[in-house]
Amino acid sequence: MKKSFVATVILLFTTTIIWSQKTIIKGVVTNEDNKPIENVTITTGNTGTTTNTEGHYQISVDHNTNITLTFSHLSYNKYQKTLTIRKEKTINFSPRLVFKTEEISEITVKDQKKEAEGIITIDTDIVKKLPTSNSGIESILKTLPGVSFNNELSSAYNVRGGNYDENLVYVNGIEVYRPFLVRSGQQEGLSFVNPNLTNNVQFSAGGFQAKYGDKLSSVLDITYRMPSHFSTAIEASLLGASLTVEGTSKNQKFKALLGARYRNTSLIVESKDTEGNFRPNFTDVQSYISYDINSKWRVDFLGNIAINNYNFKPVSRQTNFGTLTNPKALVVAYNGQEKDQYQTYFGALSGIYTVNENLSFRLTTSSYLTQEQEYYDILASYGIGHVNSDFSSGDFGNVDYIQDIGSQLDHARNKLQARISNVQIKADYRINNHLIEAGLKYQKENIKDRIIEWQVIDSAGFSLRP
Repeated sequence: MKKSFVATVILLFTTTIIWSQKTIIKGVVTNEDNKPIENVTITTGNTGTTTNTEGHYQISVDHNTNITLTFSHLSYNKYQKTLTIRKEKTINFSPRLVFKTEEISEITVKDQKKEAEGIITIDTDIVKKLPTSNSGIESILKTLPGVSFNNELSSAYNVRGGNYDENLVYVNGIEVYRPFLVRSGQQEGLSFVNPNLTNNVQFSAGGFQAKYGDKLSSVLDITYRMPSHFSTAIEASLLGASLTVEGTSKNQKFKALLGARYRNTSLIVESKDTEGNFRPNFTDVQSYISYDINSKWRVDFLGNIAINNYNFKPVSRQTNFGTLTNPKALVVAYNGQEKDQYQTYFGALSGIYTVNENLSFRLTTSSYLTQEQEYYDILASYGIGHVNSDFSSGDFGNVDYIQDIGSQLDHARNKLQARISNVQIKADYRINNHLIEAGLKYQKENIKDRIIEWQVIDSAGFSLRP
């Protein structure tokens, strides 16, 4: 009995000593309106507690230490306080927390609703990945219903049986022009639209709005992107190269976008049946510049220079036909050459005035010049030959003998020069959920076309005029 009493006294004495080495920190946590805050978490090291409904808290810490009290709550900013603990039995500390305000970045909401039925949006990233000889927006258009073409190397296309020059093209609301072409739909060359500069592409094969104009077949509406920082991109391949440079000023008022392309399709055309010297090369430089004068005025400039050369000097051609027992070949020998050149220059200046979020005006003036020529003199002597079909012969597949059956001479001195200038003013007015658009356009066209072209066919000793 005495031993139990002694043990109890020793235990109580030890507990008193341990408790006397602790300091109690207590207080009330309030907000900026001096109201108590419930469920505030208070921590220091591995020790923690929370405030009650009246904002009171109490926590025990060791003597002779430096501690950091952390007060946290979902609705308030975190607060920390460093205290030096001596031998005080109780410390009163009542902090005041500041209400937390979260700032989120700017959110841009875009309306994805199409302006009219029949408008197709094209992903420009797909265009860059297509393994085609003509890396342009037209490579995608040719896969759409109603769109056809007659040359895989050409950027020209026709829609629903229309002509090749019945397709409207707009870039950032500015109408641009393709080469008129002496021989429409058969040319090679670069598309006006540079896929490295585009941000959004919309195409309609019919049923487009009246604001696009009066051509019958289709409309291609391109939006070039607005640069947000300086960057440079260089691409190169066996068929050509491209350079894209974009940048902005420090105050983000001035934005510039520049694209240059060079393309040479000699590797492709040299694989055709006709052997000869092919030197087609195409170069263009485009620029889009935008300047914000103030919050209401903006000026845009779109410029393009394109030089397309097609030089061709055919030498010979052999086309095999017939059967296995009686193989034949059409053999053609050429003299002469063809030189085609298309030079286009385009510039447009546009001023946009925004009265308010519902009303805006746009004044655009543009000028387009194209100079095109198609020169050729080609004499073709052709005949039917017998093909060596003896597998054991060293001349297998070659023509044993040729029987001349005729010749053909093609001559052309075709030139075309066109200059188109226009001034246009447009107004956009939004009222409730409706958009009213009105515009007035004055355009002057000056086209000079000279065609001198003839053909002579001499077959079996007879000369036939066309």
